[in-house]
Amino acid sequence: IQISDNWPGYSLDLFTYPQHYYGDLEYVLIPHGIIVDRTERLAKDIVQDIGDNDIVVLCVLKGGYKFCADLVEHIKNLSRNSERFISMKVDFVRLKSYHNDQSMQDMQIMGGDDLSKLTGKSLSRFPLFSFPLFLTYSVFHFCKDIVGTGRTMKVLLNTIEKYKPKMIKVASLLVKRTSRPDGYRPDYYGFEIPDLFVVGYALDYNEHFRDLNHICVINDHGKAKYRV
Repeated sequence: IQISDNWPGYSLDLFTYPQHYYGDLEYVLIPHGIIVDRTERLAKDIVQDIGDNDIVVLCVLKGGYKFCADLVEHIKNLSRNSERFISMKVDFVRLKSYHNDQSMQDMQIMGGDDLSKLTGKSLSRFPLFSFPLFLTYSVFHFCKDIVGTGRTMKVLLNTIEKYKPKMIKVASLLVKRTSRPDGYRPDYYGFEIPDLFVVGYALDYNEHFRDLNHICVINDHGKAKYRV
């Protein structure tokens, strides 16, 4: 789903959201209900593509946890109501690449089990999440919340690819249209959005707004209020 640059968004008055964020937001870009419906559709597409393969999900924290949890739950529900059972394992890794609303040059990768366990496994990255050749291999999903310039994702992919997984695929809730695109696109994504700094649905600004269910655009007052 593509959201145009001139999309005015939804008035905050149409929705409920935590009172402590009153005055900190411009508008609602994507309401929670639409996020849920779109994630369910992504789960259906993934289930159709993976065949009889098991899934290993690598969730990128912290921003990806809601997308990952909802996507995994939708896949589980589809598996329960079908003739084939999909086995899933979930692991977590944390990336730190922003200071306030600015992307940093150096990225930190923290957490996750020993990645050497991925050697010889099929790898699908859900950020938070596609599959051309599955055969009988496990599929490793790398979950991420948003893909912007692709720099962060490339650094992480380069790290993972050192362990020579048989397959790597990526799913992302959001893809951002930036002024410096590098041609990278995830295999699955929910929404293509303008080059805006968005918060909510676990996306944060200095650890705030994760408890906001909708994806919203933060205003200058909110940035100043929570700047570090």
